[in-house]
Amino acid sequence: MVSRFGDALRTSALPLLAARLTGDPLAVASVTACGYVPWLLFGLLGGAVADRVDQRRAMWSVDTVRGLLVAAFALAVALGHASIPLLLLLAFALTTLQTLFDNASTALLPSLVDRHALGGANARLMTGQQIAGGLLGAPLVPLLLTAGAFMPFAADASTYLAAAALVASLRARPPKRAPRPAGSTLRREIGEGLRALWQDRALRATCVATLLCNIGMGALIATLVLHVTRWLHAGTAGYAAAMTAYSAGSITGGFLAQRVARRTGRMRALLVAGTVQTSALLLMGTVRHLGALVAGMLLLGAMNMVWNVNQVTLMQQHAPESMTGRIAAAFRTSSTSGAPLGALLGGAVAGAYGLNGPALLAAALFGLAVTSLIPVRKPDVPVVAPRESATAGRAPS
Repeated sequence: MVSRFGDALRTSALPLLAARLTGDPLAVASVTACGYVPWLLFGLLGGAVADRVDQRRAMWSVDTVRGLLVAAFALAVALGHASIPLLLLLAFALTTLQTLFDNASTALLPSLVDRHALGGANARLMTGQQIAGGLLGAPLVPLLLTAGAFMPFAADASTYLAAAALVASLRARPPKRAPRPAGSTLRREIGEGLRALWQDRALRATCVATLLCNIGMGALIATLVLHVTRWLHAGTAGYAAAMTAYSAGSITGGFLAQRVARRTGRMRALLVAGTVQTSALLLMGTVRHLGALVAGMLLLGAMNMVWNVNQVTLMQQHAPESMTGRIAAAFRTSSTSGAPLGALLGGAVAGAYGLNGPALLAAALFGLAVTSLIPVRKPDVPVVAPRESATAGRAPS
């Protein structure tokens, strides 16, 4: 949560700084694009490394390095040495390190809590991150910028170092790992993770569904400002209202995620979330009113959190403990590739069919995602401990 707070400061400030340095839209957009490219290049490698090393040590080491990198960048900005190439280098380096941190984090959580408690732990973690980043971090950027362009980056550096200290203080049991076969290579281990993801029917279907949803969200987010300001004529205030509704919905969804899973099972929770999101996108794409957009974004944010919590928990519960990092990396790399593709599709659809077209495209893709989950809708992983299920009078799902 501390680290996500700092991330929100940096990711909001970087485009603003880029816009001060250049008027070239492509150069400004490239700074954001550098946040995606390392996942495609190094995501699988990060997962393989996460399964080889002490995950707790990897996390605090990565955050220490990231803190020092951002502190050095803040100093460069303060001294007037900021440049677009330096921004590109920083964005690329931080996301490259993030591929190891995020995969190690996903693999570490099952060693901190019992498997039946993973859903609640993921819900609290993701809700806290949304509060820290969406509600607290981003709104502070304008205030920090009044004190100097370097301030958001200096604050981000301090959060990385604080997060490193917190992770270093964890007492986690080491994962159970069989000795690696002689001659085992990272390439072979990455292949094992990909095969394990593909051979698990539930995880394979969830990965495909998440990819489709990410393409849809990429199309929507890339053109949302045009949807609000030109199709709805709601101005920047309307855009702010839409984004605030999404953040509020995400926090609400964090409290709902485990409750929905207890009632339906994790796979059916994904079906519920995807169905509601499809309806919200149809509402946004057909009703030309700011109220419809705000309501749609609220539902979209809430069900996105329900989806994310249950998808990550499902992956952690299905993955062998010694392969969690690799399976998480394969899942994350495959599904994340949809966002930039969706952004390109959204721009093309908006130009060819109208500014509400990306919302309708996203609705169609979410509908396909829901359809792809129907064959595996029967949950097969307990959401609560058997003892807790018996107490509640409900069979394990």
